[in-house]
Amino acid sequence: MNWDSIIGQNDLKTQLQQSIKDNRVGHALLFTGNEGYGVLPLVLAFCKEIFINENPDSGSKIDHLSHLDLHFSFPTYSVSGKSLSKNFIPQFRELAQRNPYFDYEDWSNELYSENKQLFISVDEIEELTSKLMLKSYEGGYKILVIWRADKMNVQASNKFLKLLEEPPKKTIIILTSESQDSFLQTILSRTQIYDVPRIKDEDIKEVLLHSASLDERQVEAIIYQAQGNWNTAVKLLEHTHSDEEFEHYFVKWVRDAFQVKKKPQYLREIIHWAAEISLWNKEKQKQFLEYCTEIFRLAMLQNYSSEGLVYKRIDEKFNWEKFSEFIHGANIGPILEEISETNLHLTRNGNAKIVWTDLGIKLSRYIHKKV
Repeated sequence: MNWDSIIGQNDLKTQLQQSIKDNRVGHALLFTGNEGYGVLPLVLAFCKEIFINENPDSGSKIDHLSHLDLHFSFPTYSVSGKSLSKNFIPQFRELAQRNPYFDYEDWSNELYSENKQLFISVDEIEELTSKLMLKSYEGGYKILVIWRADKMNVQASNKFLKLLEEPPKKTIIILTSESQDSFLQTILSRTQIYDVPRIKDEDIKEVLLHSASLDERQVEAIIYQAQGNWNTAVKLLEHTHSDEEFEHYFVKWVRDAFQVKKKPQYLREIIHWAAEISLWNKEKQKQFLEYCTEIFRLAMLQNYSSEGLVYKRIDEKFNWEKFSEFIHGANIGPILEEISETNLHLTRNGNAKIVWTDLGIKLSRYIHKKV
C-alpha cells in the first residue's frame, strides 16, 4: 500500500511520514477510527515506509503482505480449542489486498463464521510474544499489526499489557480499533494514539468521478450515504449499477398496487411480478428489499417537505412527488415491517414465490391507507 493509494487523509499521512523522518515512531501505536476511513491502508503504508527506510527493496513484500518481519493478528474463531490468527493468514492477506478498507462484518463473512464469535485470545498473545522475542529475519525492525485489537478478551488484554511493558528491542506494535473505549487504561497510556477522521466528501467525490461511470447525481447520492466511509461507498457503487433494474421492478410493483383496488385483474400482474423476482438468487432478492426500504423512506421525507435529505429519487417516467404523497406516518411503519418480515422469511428459506406474492398484495392495502 502506497501513500498515494490512500483516499484523502493528507494531514495524517504527512504527520506519519514526518514521524518516520524525525525518528519519533513509538514502540506502540493505536490507530482509532472506522475501518472505512482508511485505518488499515494508513497502517500498511506506514509499515512499508519504515521497512523501505531500512531496505529499499522490501516494498513489494509489504504490498503482498509477505514480509517476514511483518506480523498480523486479528479476531478469529476457535479451531481445535484455540483461536489463532495463523490458521487464517491466507484469508486475511487476500481480503486486505482485495479491499484494504474492509470492516469487521466483511472479515466475518470472509471466514463464513456465521454465528461463531470472533475474538483475540490469550493463546494468540502468547504465540505472538514468542515470535517477537526472536531476532528479525532481515536484521531490522519487527512490526506487529493487531487489527481490531478491541476484540481481545480480558485474559488476552492482561497478557498483552505485559508485552507492552517489556517490549522486545526494535519492535513496533500497531493496534487498530474503532475507538479507545474497549481498552484498559494502562494499555492506552503506553500507546501513541492516532485518530483517523472520516474521509472528506470532496476526496471521495474525486475518486468516484475519475474511476466510475456515474453522473453527478449518482455521485452525490453515494457521498451522502457513505458519510466519509470508502468501504460503504464501494458497496453503494456496486448497488448503483443494479439500481436501474431494481427501479423497474419497484415502479411496476407500485403501479400495480395502485391499480388493483379498482381493477382486480392487476392482481395477476403482481403474481407475475413476484414470480420473476423469486427466480433471483437470495442475495439479490435481499438487496432489492434494501432498495425498497430506502425508496419508501425517502418518499416519506419528500412528503414531509424534507427534500434536502432526499439524496435519491425515481425520476424516469415516474411522478415522484405524487407518489410520495401516499407515503406517510400512518403506513410507513407497516410497509417497512412487511419488508423486514419478507427478509426474515427469505433468510429462513421460505418459498420465495409465496413470500413475494404476499408482500406484493399487502402493499396494495397499505398504499391506500389514509393519514
